[in-house]
Amino acid sequence: MVTNRTFTMIKPDATAKNHIGGILKMINDANFRIIAMKYTRLSKEQAGAFYAVHKERPFYGELVEYMSSGPIIAAILEKNNAVADFRTLIGATDPSKAAEGTIRKIYAESISANAVHGSDSDENAQIEGDFFFSLLERP
Repeated sequence: MVTNRTFTMIKPDATAKNHIGGILKMINDANFRIIAMKYTRLSKEQAGAFYAVHKERPFYGELVEYMSSGPIIAAILEKNNAVADFRTLIGATDPSKAAEGTIRKIYAESISANAVHGSDSDENAQIEGDFFFSLLERP
């Protein structure tokens, strides 16, 4: 089943470097509609809960530290084929391998500081959106 919503976060490295406006412009220019958005900061506990799927991975502790190191922008986006189209827009996790013109090619610093998160499936988009937004905060 293909849904029309996905979830994204602008990560601490990109917010610290004031790339929020540029990234949001790329999202808008790609015809995504932002239906919910908030500027927030994750505690270590919240970051750990969000990335719990990676708890057994060697990078988990570093990921939790990084994601709780500064403010983020969380957003739910809407567009036909949202998950796949957004994954294309953000580019490869490793910015050196990301296609020209993608968000990560333009704004990411490294594999770990890669500017944005994008849901990898319709199911995860729903779970991730639900993590950040109540039903009252979105249409």
